[in-house]
Amino acid sequence: MIEVSAPGKLYIAGEYAVVEPGHPAIIVAIDQFISVSIGPAKKSGSIQSAQYSDLPIRWTRRNNELVLDIRDNPFHYILAAIHFTEKYAQEKGKKLAFFDLKVTSELDNSNGRKYGLGSSGAVTVATVKALNAFYQLNLSQLELFKLATLAHLNVQGNGSCGDIAASCYGGWLAFSTFDHDWVLEKMTTEKLTTLIENDWPNLQIEPLQVPEDLRLLIGWTGSPASTSDLVDQVHQSRDEKRTSYEHFLQDSKACVDEMIQGFKRNDVSLIQQMIRENRELLNQLTTISNVLIETEELKRLNDLAEQYGGAAKSSGAGGGDCGIVIVDKRAGILPLMSSWEKAGITPLPLHVYHFTEDRHES
Repeated sequence: MIEVSAPGKLYIAGEYAVVEPGHPAIIVAIDQFISVSIGPAKKSGSIQSAQYSDLPIRWTRRNNELVLDIRDNPFHYILAAIHFTEKYAQEKGKKLAFFDLKVTSELDNSNGRKYGLGSSGAVTVATVKALNAFYQLNLSQLELFKLATLAHLNVQGNGSCGDIAASCYGGWLAFSTFDHDWVLEKMTTEKLTTLIENDWPNLQIEPLQVPEDLRLLIGWTGSPASTSDLVDQVHQSRDEKRTSYEHFLQDSKACVDEMIQGFKRNDVSLIQQMIRENRELLNQLTTISNVLIETEELKRLNDLAEQYGGAAKSSGAGGGDCGIVIVDKRAGILPLMSSWEKAGITPLPLHVYHFTEDRHES
């Protein structure tokens, strides 16, 4: 039996702008995992998960027709990961086989509610990793990222795939997405193995060294949000208010570039300053798009953190889920934790995960 895992993620800065090539974000992998076990089977295979078995299938109406939204259903990411990885394996001359695959998630709470830790990205990466071992493909980190990205985009259709990078590389990352149009065009004209081997325009994945005195705190509002829905809504407004959106992109890039310098200079106060600036930029994006990113719960979380000396903002698409706080390690955090709990905010006991740490995979 082969067992592998992939960590979840949190966005620290650069949300929404990161879906445009050349606009960086800072992302971190956290020590909650999706694990996949895989073993050989005869005549038929199976896919199972205790956490996902009772998930509802979301649907809406379009032109009076019922339309399924598969983007929040993990099984579709698993199936896409299997499809692309087996296609790659066939092009590499591997013979396909039956297998039993089992998925276990730490990225959702006991009621199946998402924390906003990138479960769709992590389940895609973990499935590709399991099949990489099963078919002995010897994928590099970058090849793993590219295969998982193609599978993820096949289901979600939007997004930067920064969560895929965090689940593949671990640690703190500066990430800029690739030219999606170029990749989609090459998918129709080139073999999958060739596309994976090629350099992808604009793609940048750079590990960051975190300042010794920096501490990351995470709070959960208790309100799950749908990233794909929120990104869709912002994209619709992007075309209507192009000039304002372009200003947002420029300001976000300048902010995150400066934050990256804060990491390189070991400067916690500069990182905190840019966190506050990025929070303000996301609030400006709400004005541009009419999409509520910082909900009342997230505002409460962030404002309380600021009262106790932290620099705080929503993480990811916002609209619920988590907020992140950057504090100096020398500052006490118990008063903030207590104030969060009184306000209905759940402190999450999560830590940054690096792949150099010993995690059983066999």
